[in-house]
Amino acid sequence: MKFELKTENENFSKSLSHIFRNVSVLALIIILCDVSLKLGNILKIYQIDYNCTLLSVEKSKSNFKKVSKLSNLNSKQKIWDFCREVGK
Repeated sequence: MKFELKTENENFSKSLSHIFRNVSVLALIIILCDVSLKLGNILKIYQIDYNCTLLSVEKSKSNFKKVSKLSNLNSKQKIWDFCREVGK
């Protein structure tokens, strides 16, 4: 007959590994969320630049609407000024 006695060290190492794993997963989630937010900002900047370039080539109503949505500007003059600033 074999008799084993569990010690506190075993429980401590298991709980420590669980804590380390949970902290690692949480850190990974935070990093991925930060990267996705930054990529969203970069994408918005490129969309604004692209649509301002389209607007300078073709002055259509749909191009004004696209830039208006991205920049939250309503008047055509403000959109033109905004696109001039972006183009610099």
